[in-house]
Amino acid sequence: PAAPSAGRPAAPALEASPLRGQTVKMPRIRKLIGDNMMRALHDQAQLSTVVEVDVTRIMRLRARAKDAFAQREGVKLSPMPFFVKAAVQALKAHPVVNARINEDEGTISYFDTENVGIAVDTEKGLMTPVIKGAGDLNIAGIARKTAELADKVRSNKITPDEVSGATFTISNTGSRGALFDTIIVPPNQVAILGLGATVKRPTVVDHPELGETIAVRHMTYLTLSYDHRLVDGADAARYLGAVKALLEAGEFESEIGL
Repeated sequence: PAAPSAGRPAAPALEASPLRGQTVKMPRIRKLIGDNMMRALHDQAQLSTVVEVDVTRIMRLRARAKDAFAQREGVKLSPMPFFVKAAVQALKAHPVVNARINEDEGTISYFDTENVGIAVDTEKGLMTPVIKGAGDLNIAGIARKTAELADKVRSNKITPDEVSGATFTISNTGSRGALFDTIIVPPNQVAILGLGATVKRPTVVDHPELGETIAVRHMTYLTLSYDHRLVDGADAARYLGAVKALLEAGEFESEIGL
């Protein structure tokens, strides 16, 4: 076949899956995930709100700090801890997003801690280990805990306690290139934050000397899916606005050793 032209990526070599044409028993974990998702959709009034965020400063900070950070902390510095840090900071100011509806009692519990579930894609299905007390951790602590839990999930060493007790969930739907997703709020929570893929694209920015100009920026979409029985659209917009402001300010130098 002809070689691809310069600058154009070659088409991937896709092999047919051995599952084609098969009828197999649904794995237990897949059934549990499916049952939980159906229960969440049935029990909640779910909808989603999306904002666009300029994370250029975050990506530049990460590029400057990642080598020294990995040597010092023993884990890679991915963009994920920055998003988690901004998300939990904003939760403290917007408790309606970090809450639970107690159906039987007719009450609402507003949590004073941020236990964040982190969705992890595995061969057996989606698992959500929980960073307990994420609101008390700095970026290094979040990075270490995320790596530790993800390793436990993928090596089948995760414990029941480590996948329970989430008050809020974050799903990195952009890890495989998705721009955004309409994610499902897990049972016993009222919101979940989806992180879209970070991509470079031309954007209008306000330059202090040039005024409005077009520049190449790192942009991403954040999606908040929420239970409308408790969280109104204005609540969702205020929360997302706070996360956006924290990420675009990008004042994390002291936490990553810069």
